[in-house]
Amino acid sequence: MPHTLSLSFLTLHDVAPTVAIRAAADAGFQMLGLRLLPANPQAEAPYPLLTDDALLSETLSVLSDTGVQVADIEMVRLNAATTRDDYAALLVRAAVLGASNILVVGDDTDEIRLTEKYAEFAEAAAGYKLNAALEFMPFTGVPDLAAARRIVDKVDTPNATIIIDALHVHRSGTTCAEIAALPVHQIAYGQLCDGPVPFDPSREELTRIARTARNFPGEGGIDLVELVEALPGDLLISVEVPDVELARTARPAERAKRAFETAVSILTKAGHSWI
Repeated sequence: MPHTLSLSFLTLHDVAPTVAIRAAADAGFQMLGLRLLPANPQAEAPYPLLTDDALLSETLSVLSDTGVQVADIEMVRLNAATTRDDYAALLVRAAVLGASNILVVGDDTDEIRLTEKYAEFAEAAAGYKLNAALEFMPFTGVPDLAAARRIVDKVDTPNATIIIDALHVHRSGTTCAEIAALPVHQIAYGQLCDGPVPFDPSREELTRIARTARNFPGEGGIDLVELVEALPGDLLISVEVPDVELARTARPAERAKRAFETAVSILTKAGHSWI
């Protein structure tokens, strides 16, 4: 079966949800990601889509008009102090939007405690038919695929899943052999992007590149073809290319189209098809 392609929130992080949806549809994407809670809760407020009912209604209308569906909602950050109240409203909103996945970040370096928090979140998300999609990143408490798999294996519920992000795979030293060995039911979706090679391994630079300066697929130094070959052929693929400099000069439609076309080029080289 072919891949379904989704436009990640970060690729068009600077525009309203309705603009992103229309750009995604025009570019050829069948799905997209939306953000309700910030990447940095200490410095940023929740996104308007979480609380603005008029914006929600408008967003649902544009989703209906275009036929685009919501692949994932960002994000839940789990730390020692996280409670169900911190993500209760997000789960409700995600269900209303028809999302399939909630992106989860582990901010606690105590793996036992983090696993407990993740299990609690997965249980809550299951009540809304949402995947608890855990993303490993080398600058978080879940630094690589091995750590993510330990957590998901212990939780062992159908919605306990892992995101395979090309940049974090490369930066964490995770191998394609590890990815190929991952049970298919544990993979939520893949995130396709590229990045400079070699790279600065400092936490500050890893974070900066991940959030603001990725490359489009095939325009950096990561072997994306090998990565795609290690993934299931019908896996949902999200194209995540935040580039704050490009956002200043290129229209949303241009960026969405470039994201779609460069992702398709990589899938084609890997011998994979898409819808």
